[in-house]
Amino acid sequence: MMELRILGCHSATPKPGEFPSAQALMTGNQWLLLDAGEGMQMQLRRYKVKFGRIKHIFITHLHGDHLYGLFGLLSTLRLLDRRTEVHLHGPEALKRLLDEVFRASQVEPTYPLHFHAVPADAPRQILDEKHFTVHSVPLKHRLPTTGYVIREKPKPRKLNPEAIARYPEIGIWAYHKLKAGEDFVRDDGSVIPNDELTLPPPPPRQYAYMTDTAYLPDIIPHIKGSDVLYHEATFAEADAALAAKTLHSTARQAATIARDAGVGKLIIGHFSSRYPDPRLLLDEARAVFPDTELAAEGKTLTF
Repeated sequence: MMELRILGCHSATPKPGEFPSAQALMTGNQWLLLDAGEGMQMQLRRYKVKFGRIKHIFITHLHGDHLYGLFGLLSTLRLLDRRTEVHLHGPEALKRLLDEVFRASQVEPTYPLHFHAVPADAPRQILDEKHFTVHSVPLKHRLPTTGYVIREKPKPRKLNPEAIARYPEIGIWAYHKLKAGEDFVRDDGSVIPNDELTLPPPPPRQYAYMTDTAYLPDIIPHIKGSDVLYHEATFAEADAALAAKTLHSTARQAATIARDAGVGKLIIGHFSSRYPDPRLLLDEARAVFPDTELAAEGKTLTF
C-alpha cells in the first residue's frame, strides 16, 4: 500500500493560499519527499508527516519552485538534533549549491547527509530498498530534469490455513518456502502445488511523479501501468504554443500520456496562475482520460 500526500502543486509564481511543488509518499514504512517547494516544512507539519520518518528526498530539477524549501528543512533537522542519515537525490549541481549554503551560513548538519547525483541522460534505477525501488526518468525541460517512479517489490504469498490443515505433515518449518512460492513435496515424492496451499499477495503498487516537462511520449514505457500518475498540466490547450515554448505540458497532453501508458489514475497539477479556475484544465484532461483528478494542497490518496 502507498499513501500520497500533496503538500504543494502550484507553479512558480506566488498565489495566496497555494504552495509550489512538494509531495510526500509513504511506502515501506517511511516517507519519501518528492521536490521541496517553499513552505514545505509548514505543510509537512500541517499534514502530519513525521520528520523522523523521512529518509530519502528526491529533487527533480533546480528551479526554485521545486527546491527552495529544501534548505529550511535540512536546517530544521539540525535544530531537532537529528542523528539518523538523510539521503538526498537530485541533479549534480545541487551538491555544489548545498555546500555553498552550508559554508555561507556556517552551519553543519548534525546527521549524515548523503548526496546522490541523478543524471538526466537516461532512465536508471537509483534506489533499491527492502520493500521498494526508485527509478529516474529523464524529462524535457529548460535544464536537466528527472521524474521518479516508485515501485513496491512483490510481497510473499499468503498462507491458506484451511488448506494447510488438510495435510498434517506440513509443519511450520515449511511456511517460509510456501510463502516464497515453492511447492510442497511429501514424503512419498508427490507434490502439492503451491497455489493449493497459499493465496496470491496484493499486487505491488507503482507511483509515477512527472514534473516539469514538455509533452514527452518517451516516458510512456517507464511509467506504464502505474496505479497513479502525477503529471504537470501547466497550460490549457488554447495555450499549447506557450507550453511548447516554455517546455511545459497542457492538460490534454498529460491525459494523453496517462491514456497511452495505461495508468489507473491521473492527477494533474503545477497549474499556471493565469487560470483562476483549474476546472478548465480538469475538463480538458477528462475528455481524453476520464479518471483524472486535480491536485490540491492536503489531498491524500491511498492505493
